[in-house]
Amino acid sequence: MSRQAILKSSSLLVGYTMISRILGLVRESVKAAFLGTTALSDAFTVAFLIPNLLRRLFAEGTISAAFIPTLKGYLAKDDKKETAQFLSATLTFSVTIFTLTVIAGIVTSGIFVDIFGPEFDQQTAEEAVFLTQIMFPYLGFISVAAFIQGILNSLKIFGPSGFTPILFNISFITAAFILSPFTANPARAIAIGVTAGGIIQMLFQVPFLLKTGLRFTFSGFRDAFTHPGVRKVMRLISPTLLGMGAYQINIIATTRIANRAGEGVVSSLQFSNRLEELILGVFVISLSTVILPEFSTDVKEGRWDNFNKNLVFGIKLTAMISIPAMIFTLLMKSEIVSLLFKFGRFDENSVKMTAYALTFHISGLFFIAVTRILFPAFYAQEDTVSPTIAGVVSVIVNIIAALLLVDSMKGGGVALASTISAFVSTVLLLIMLRKGGKIDLPAVFGAFSYSLRFLFISIACGLPVFFLKEKVYGLLSGYATGGFSAKIMSEFIPFTMITAIFGITLMTVLILIKDENIMYIYDKIGRKLKWKK
Repeated sequence: MSRQAILKSSSLLVGYTMISRILGLVRESVKAAFLGTTALSDAFTVAFLIPNLLRRLFAEGTISAAFIPTLKGYLAKDDKKETAQFLSATLTFSVTIFTLTVIAGIVTSGIFVDIFGPEFDQQTAEEAVFLTQIMFPYLGFISVAAFIQGILNSLKIFGPSGFTPILFNISFITAAFILSPFTANPARAIAIGVTAGGIIQMLFQVPFLLKTGLRFTFSGFRDAFTHPGVRKVMRLISPTLLGMGAYQINIIATTRIANRAGEGVVSSLQFSNRLEELILGVFVISLSTVILPEFSTDVKEGRWDNFNKNLVFGIKLTAMISIPAMIFTLLMKSEIVSLLFKFGRFDENSVKMTAYALTFHISGLFFIAVTRILFPAFYAQEDTVSPTIAGVVSVIVNIIAALLLVDSMKGGGVALASTISAFVSTVLLLIMLRKGGKIDLPAVFGAFSYSLRFLFISIACGLPVFFLKEKVYGLLSGYATGGFSAKIMSEFIPFTMITAIFGITLMTVLILIKDENIMYIYDKIGRKLKWKK
């Protein structure tokens, strides 16, 4: 797949993901308005955290690390019967594990809440348990949805899986407004929306799966648990189980540490993390989703030159997106949080807490983003050990740093710890990338020098924002008359103007210096427009 093809496939996902993330921001704004940074919000955060952690293992971890590379091997043989047998065995094995896990999770939800929310009072703990039981089935449905997504992505069909998060967000938002009057509190209504969203995400992809022509069903339990393809998936994912175990210990530890910092800190960290994930989800995860199947194909066919070109291009494109976003967010953190979340019970104190955490979360955006490109490079080579080692070490660093920083920096210390651990993970992955000798390391390190140059460019382009921000906000706030129109006039319009200033300045500079990626994209857009004429 050429750079043009990667950009084209990524563009489709970016379009869908942009809509999804906008709705995701609406979703978080709705959650902020209904729950704020209260004890009820902390209960919901902990309740959703538990099935969401396991989703990362059953869905994201298994699909990216093991299932797609294995399925690509079967597809390369072009034997439909053998491929169908593998899919049937994998489906049966997966659904069995998912079902048992969901049942166990519902039964033992009280233990989970005791671990994740030790500082909760009895009422908050009981509510967290009930919310966990409502949302645990979400794990099963979203895991099957991820299984279908893996099949479609292996066939280079990315649209459906890019669209399904939109449906999840709609379910979440709709449930908050429609069901809240009929439940004991808004958190229960939202929890129902979460589980319904998982069901919708699964069902939506089924027609697209049927269109592929692949036909498979459930197999016998013996076949499912002894099939060589399933065993290979389990062999590949077994190192990641260690990594996920460490990751879960990390979440437990940092959640307990954050709880120590005071009421609402856990929720403020989550809101901050959501803003960071907005950029990751729209651009970087879309790119990594497209690039993993291509990496796998390159490895299977021995096209290492193409593999290296895609890897370098992915790192440079990641820098081009994440670094300017990091600088802009650092300059506008309070304004962004206020614009998106300051509704209802999300007050000025909530804005300050979340903006403070965001300062340290967003500082590690590039390192987090680039690991999303480096991980698929290892997975495509069927190397799940190296990313696991990097993950375990970064978890240890994160916990130690959070413990050292939380007393003096509160929630900001926990956020800074995650940035430090992301940096450590990136360094370790680069060191381990040397193994095998087939990676063009000079070109990879050249991509990182490009990233450093992009940092200086972004800082320079941020100077107009630094000097003009207060003047623009001050000028337009004088025209605010009250109510929702006041928010539009005093926050949305000035934010849009400042964003435009930063974006136009950055694009102008990149065109003037003839940045290679911008010129490539500019050339492709120009040719497309010329062709249309």
